[in-house]
Amino acid sequence: MSTHNDECRRSLTIPVIALGGVIFLISLAGFLGAWKNISCLLWTYLIMLLVVLVAIMVFTVLAFIITNTGTGHVVPGARYKEYRLQDYSSWFVKQLNDSEKWTHLRSCLVKSDDCNNLSKRYKTLKEYKLADLTPMESGCCRPPMECGYPALNASYFDLSYHPVSTNIDCKLYKNARSVRCYDCDSCKAGVAQYMKTEWRVVAIFNVILFVILSFVYFVACCARGNAGGSDAKGRGR
Repeated sequence: MSTHNDECRRSLTIPVIALGGVIFLISLAGFLGAWKNISCLLWTYLIMLLVVLVAIMVFTVLAFIITNTGTGHVVPGARYKEYRLQDYSSWFVKQLNDSEKWTHLRSCLVKSDDCNNLSKRYKTLKEYKLADLTPMESGCCRPPMECGYPALNASYFDLSYHPVSTNIDCKLYKNARSVRCYDCDSCKAGVAQYMKTEWRVVAIFNVILFVILSFVYFVACCARGNAGGSDAKGRGR
């Protein structure tokens, strides 16, 4: 995450590192409790780990539900796809239509090189049409195909053409680097598709993490039981 060019994706490293730190501290408490046979530390570890397990399970279930809708639409004569905001879950739509949140996301998109480097990567229109554009490149860097604007190169379109489409994105698109289609629904849809893909990866990782932590939790319960048995023997003597 820290290697990404834009600050929005780099900023995700902070909560990930924080989560890792919390799990490390919880694990350290459990390790010390088992090593020194300290009952209160083991109980603290078991309770906190249970909270983490429940949080992971809830987040994973919600992630699969939220990312269950939305897909790309084939563009005739091109390899890339286009995305429509209404295809995605209402939660995604609500978050992306929030003006404050979108202003922050928009600033990250403008600062990134996703759109600015297209003309350097694809020298000819043929290369551009055969390019496998990312959802954000497809939605934010170009107007929707239905607008009918002729492409002069990978990052510049002839806007003198008057589109017959009623899609508001056709009026919002401009060739200026700071404008592009960053205020378009197609751009928001591209971001939604990106988030959907990333969330699916995280959800699958969480399933694996949940299984591993559940096994660790079972072992910890056994350690707590052994510690309790040792305490009872000690009191009996």
